[in-house]
Amino acid sequence: MQISGAWRLTARVFLPFAVGYYLSYLFRTINALIASHLSSDAGLGPADLGLLTSVYFLVFAAAQIPVGILLDRFGPRRVQSALLLLAAVGAGLFAVSSGFPSLLIARAMIGLGVAAALTAGLKSIILWFPSERVVLLNGYMIMLGSLGAVTATAPVEYLLAWMGWRLLFGILAVATGATAILIYVAVPERGIVPSTARATLGSVFSDRRFWRMAPLSATCVGSAWSLQGLWASPWLTDVEGLDRASLVRQLFTMSIVLSFGALLFGMTVHYVKRRGIGAETVLATVAVLFFAAELALILRVPVPSILPWSVVAIAGTATVVSFAVIVDYFPPALAGRANGALNVLHFGWAFLAQCGTGLILEQWPANDGHRAVHAYQVAFGVNVAVQIAALIWFMLPWRRSIVSWMSSLLFFKPADVSYVVESYEDSVLLVPADDDAEW
Repeated sequence: MQISGAWRLTARVFLPFAVGYYLSYLFRTINALIASHLSSDAGLGPADLGLLTSVYFLVFAAAQIPVGILLDRFGPRRVQSALLLLAAVGAGLFAVSSGFPSLLIARAMIGLGVAAALTAGLKSIILWFPSERVVLLNGYMIMLGSLGAVTATAPVEYLLAWMGWRLLFGILAVATGATAILIYVAVPERGIVPSTARATLGSVFSDRRFWRMAPLSATCVGSAWSLQGLWASPWLTDVEGLDRASLVRQLFTMSIVLSFGALLFGMTVHYVKRRGIGAETVLATVAVLFFAAELALILRVPVPSILPWSVVAIAGTATVVSFAVIVDYFPPALAGRANGALNVLHFGWAFLAQCGTGLILEQWPANDGHRAVHAYQVAFGVNVAVQIAALIWFMLPWRRSIVSWMSSLLFFKPADVSYVVESYEDSVLLVPADDDAEW
């Protein structure tokens, strides 16, 4: 009976929201593959492409807080189904648009329509499934959704050759509308139990733990989305010199890695939390690996480019880690608002990074349609500088422990075991300065 009930919940709750997030990821990343078609059909330059692709992130980010409030108040079923209908209309308009203004409006409608895709799925998991399974199911949700990025590579390339991008977006419009109806009809209603905690947005924004973690999560995840969603394709063409077939293969490989990265993060966080280790440790580790991968690209380290680009792809699924931190910080009644607030920063930075990269690249003239290598190095380097600053800000509460631990290594002396660390509640916490010290 319990097994049957679990499968029924999976079919009626988990999978419909996973399909919605799949479409969201597909819309997010598809412009990387159709960029050349849009440039030739509408005469778009790098700055136009950057704005057209990134307006999705801008509208998405602007909608996150209202969407979070609506999710907490009305539940994910009604909010997600209504917004997906708007995305369907936007996809239909994109299919018939011929000029930059109408394409921009259609892309903005798509961004608004899928603005609840992830947070609605996460909220449904919190409402319907046991708390000890939330992090793992979040990983499954993001893994299945990120298959949209896989679809936006070789499968879309095949469909483009067969039907063109306009008919493809027409089909996506129909599929999005059908998903909206599926969620409204199949997902049962779930009453939300009021929390005794003060469930306001101010409770999220006044929490100093949130503001320590959020900039690091936003600059890493948002930059990864920006790179894979658009700028990986021009880099691989202009810098690596890949032809169209090689480009599609590499984007396909990155998307596969992206999908399994979400599952990996979900399982990792689930495991480390059972051992009493905070998800913040995993987030900091992912950030350092992401910086290393970006620097390998910028400095042209002689390694196969698929290696650093795979790390970039995996970093885009670090939302699994970030939302695991949010689960620890806030009660279920604030889940929608807290996830939405974090997503504002994720997508806000993705917009700035994607659009800003295009503006920086425009400062160098194109040679036979290609930009100079150092143009990309400067554009990518600006992103890395901001990410490193965010990591330093994130690590400030533990600076005394880190400095003393490093000192003990340098001078071969045992570290003092009573380091005073500033906690987020202005209390004093004694943390042992050894390799296993928790974040």
